Amino acid sequence: MSGPGVSERVHRFWQRVTAGMEMNELWGQFSADARTSYRLYSQEVDATRGEGVSQGRHILLIARQVFWAFLEKLSPAKRVLLLAALVLMFLPGSEFHWKWGSSNVSVSTPDLRLWGGLLMFGLLMMEVGDRVVMKRDLQIAKEIQAWLLPARAPAVPGLEIAFATKPANTVAGDYYDVFARPGPEGKTFLMAIADVAGKSVPAAMLMATFQASLKTLSDTPGPLTELVARMNRYACSNSQNGRRFTTAVIAEYEPGSRRVTYVNAGHNSPMVLRRTGAVERLSMGGMPLGVMDAAQYEAGEVTLDAGDWLALFTDGVIEAENPAQQQYSEERLLVMLRWGAQMTPAMLLDAILQDITRFAANAPQHDDITLMLVKCSL
Repeated sequence: MSGPGVSERVHRFWQRVTAGMEMNELWGQFSADARTSYRLYSQEVDATRGEGVSQGRHILLIARQVFWAFLEKLSPAKRVLLLAALVLMFLPGSEFHWKWGSSNVSVSTPDLRLWGGLLMFGLLMMEVGDRVVMKRDLQIAKEIQAWLLPARAPAVPGLEIAFATKPANTVAGDYYDVFARPGPEGKTFLMAIADVAGKSVPAAMLMATFQASLKTLSDTPGPLTELVARMNRYACSNSQNGRRFTTAVIAEYEPGSRRVTYVNAGHNSPMVLRRTGAVERLSMGGMPLGVMDAAQYEAGEVTLDAGDWLALFTDGVIEAENPAQQQYSEERLLVMLRWGAQMTPAMLLDAILQDITRFAANAPQHDDITLMLVKCSL
């Protein structure tokens, strides 16, 4: 039996390289990656053109600033290698002649551009190696984070709950959870959603500390405002003078009365969509956690009736942008909630996430997207 032909092997190789993506999908991903990379290197670049600066000079200034932004992200040793490679790539080989006694001597030097290219290739391989190690570590961090976050909501009497998150990077700074809390009048359930300032690994680490403090402090009986105030004091001890703050909504649901007590700590206001079509925003609370040690918090209350919806979300949902830099917006989210009011939370959650994906098209995702939908079924 003969093995696969050359064309079949080439096809398999191409499918493995492209992960089965079509050319238009590859181009869309490349465009998104290019914009993301430019944003990374130009974070501290002033792209505004001053008066009297020509367009050509403006472009050169931006190119120089982006080059320095890229160079400073390398280690000093790799910066030297990169500069050496660039110099060699612009130095062609040459031939030297001189007279030695009665003889003419000629010496040819090799084409230095070849050595520059080899040096650049070696630098690229080192960067790829670093990226592979970093990717492996990030994948481990992603698996740990997935273990920390709940895979599915617990059974809560009278409620149907669905949630999901879509990180902008490998790991996220968003947090969500639903879990039982013992109370003096019986078991209640805490619903929480939070967004740590920043992205990627630093935000993910703070998210883990937020989860740990919430789970630990919620075991102590007391009103919700006291729980949030204690969490704020803990956050202030780890917030680098308020630079690493956390916005959050923490709500406590009592199954017997269907009452939801909540504190909004500087977060996007959750929406209650009544069966009648009326909309309420849950904005009562105070400032984000980790900003001021002595911050005071107020609690709000709302009672859910059969057919009512509660939507909790992070700003990555409503601020998702399309290629025209238009935002998804709360209005569009509310339209989706009204449209799918007869669905189950799981079905509507999938529909909203798909709608966000269609809206964003191939634009890069700037922030973590986290959404929790709660429907009163009593």
